[in-house]
Formats: sequence, C-alpha cells, structure tokens
Amino acid sequence: MKQVKKLNVFEKYLTIWVALCIVGGIGLGKLAPGVAESLDAMAIYVNGAPVVSIPIAIALFFMMYPIMVKIDFAEVVRAGKSPRPVLLTLVVNWAIKPFTMLAIATLFLGYLFRDLIPGTEIVKDGSEVELWRSYISGAILLGIAPCTAMVLMWGYLARGNQGHTLVMVAINSLTMLVLYGLLGGWLLGINQMPVPWEALLLSIGIYVALPLVAGYFSRRWIIQAKGTAWFESRFLHVLTPVSIIALLATLVLLFSFKGETIIGNPLTILWIAVPLFIQTVLIFAITYAAAKLLKFSYADAAPSAMIGASNHFEVAIATATMLFGLSSGAALATVVGVLIEVPVMLMLVKVCLKTEAWFPAAAS
Repeated sequence: MKQVKKLNVFEKYLTIWVALCIVGGIGLGKLAPGVAESLDAMAIYVNGAPVVSIPIAIALFFMMYPIMVKIDFAEVVRAGKSPRPVLLTLVVNWAIKPFTMLAIATLFLGYLFRDLIPGTEIVKDGSEVELWRSYISGAILLGIAPCTAMVLMWGYLARGNQGHTLVMVAINSLTMLVLYGLLGGWLLGINQMPVPWEALLLSIGIYVALPLVAGYFSRRWIIQAKGTAWFESRFLHVLTPVSIIALLATLVLLFSFKGETIIGNPLTILWIAVPLFIQTVLIFAITYAAAKLLKFSYADAAPSAMIGASNHFEVAIATATMLFGLSSGAALATVVGVLIEVPVMLMLVKVCLKTEAWFPAAAS
C-alpha cells in the first residue's frame, strides 16, 4: 500500500482556509444576502418541503467522493489477520464515542454555557428550538460520524499501520449505512430535537451510499484501465484537493447564513469548540490507554486512537444541513468541528510520537 507522503497545501492549512471561509461567508451574507438564499432555494422537495438543496448536494458529493474512491475494500479481508485493533476501534466509535459526545455537549452547552447561548431558531420542519439544543444536535452528528480520509494522514504522520487505518475507513463507511441513521435518530430524540426520519435516511443515501458506490466502481474501472500506479500517482493527486475545495465552498454558504449570529455573539464559536475539544482528547485517551492495556504494537495503537478521535465532518455537515437547514445552529456546530479538527489532531500526532516507547515495536 502506497502511503501518503505529506499533507498538501489545502490539508496542511485547513484551519486557515476555514477561518477565511468564515470571514468570506459573513461578508457574503452582509453584502449579498440574496445569493445564498437563491442557491438554497434550488432544492428537491418531499411532501412539499425542501429536503435536499441541489447546489449543496453537488458540493457535498464532491466532498465525499474523493474520500470513498481511496478505499481499497480488499484490505477489509486482510484485517481478519489482526482483528483486535479493528474490534477496539468499532467499540470506541459506536459504543462509547456517541454517548460521551452527548454527555459532554449536554453538560457544557445545555448547562454550563446555557445562559450564554440565548435565543431560538426555526428549523426546516417549522419547529422552534433553543439555540443551545441545536448546537448539541450538531455535536451529536459529529460524534456519530467516525473517521475521515484525513485520518490516513494523521496515521501516516504518527508512523502508524496504514493498512489498519485504511481498513477502518472502509468498515466505518459501511457501518455508517446502518448505524448512523439509527444512532442519530435516537440521540437527537433524546436531545428533544425533531427527527425527520425520511430526510435522515435520504441524507445517508445521498452523502454516504451514493459516493461509496461511485467510488467503489470508478476505482475498479480506473485501475483496470490505467493500472494502480497511475491511479495513485495521477488520479488521486488531481482529486485530493477537490474534497477540500468543495468543503470550503459549502462553508462559505453556511457562514453567509450564520453571520448575524456570530456577529451578535462572537463567543458562540468558543462555547461550541470547548466540548468538541474535550470530547476529542477524551476519546483519544480512552482508545490509546485501551490499546496499551491490550498490548497493541505502537503501529496499531496510534491509528486506533486517531480514528477514534477524528470525525467524519463531511457527513456531519451534510446531514445537519439536510435535516435542519444551512442556517441552523446544528450546521454551525458541525463547521466548528472542522475548525478545530486540524490543530487538535496535529497535537495528538505529537503525543503519539512522544509516547511511542510505551508500546512494543513488534505486532502483538
């Protein structure tokens, strides 16, 4: 398996690009408020209600496809030779992480910071909800969306087992087809948010299943026609920035709607970022400690912890946008997840490298 050599300019400075998109989106909302609304009005309607914004759907497809086309599903079969790291990652991602996210987000946004987050909003189905509750919903959608393509880079930088990382990208993508909707609907219900099941299932189909199928078949066809070397050195090289560019374009639209909220309460980003940061560090610590107790090699322990800590923010943004709208607090919370992801994960990479001696060098 050919490893990623380095972060490209889009990935290395993702936090800076996101910050620029925040400024650009707020400026767009102020100077040309009708632009984003006109684009969002181009939608697919279900039962008379706009469910899928066509421009956003196109942008989000191009966010997801480059991630899915990198998945080599043959690696899933090879994972059977060392199932313990895979099982640990699955347990953390689906049995621990969603519930710690709900608990931490509720503690901070629903209690400690609640008086600092005043106001309500109208979500897509016409319901009026408190802003703090909407922010918790965005955090929930992040917490149940494990592992992005970026984790391949975190694993590489930490000198981890890239085969294991790739396996978990594939397995999580498949697992999300079932568990994302079930867990998402349940936890959003616990948070007393309206759960539009039809839209939730449609979002999984559009933003997970469709790019997954497109990535699988196009990968096969391209490798058969051009070979693996051409696919990895030429096709992926051109395609890699596409996902980030599509993400940034989506963020400009998101913040063109949220500009007034941010200007009126600029600390909103901080209030949301605090529980997301704590959750990321906590899940990393739990997984890393469990890997040590289970006597994993460092090469398996590092990516296991990285996969648990990172979020599939593309799916979270897509789902929040589809369920609650571009202007929703839930969508804003998922964007804050993007904002803190890169610096926090780079910090955790350094933690791994400094603690490599804690683990045996040979595979367990």
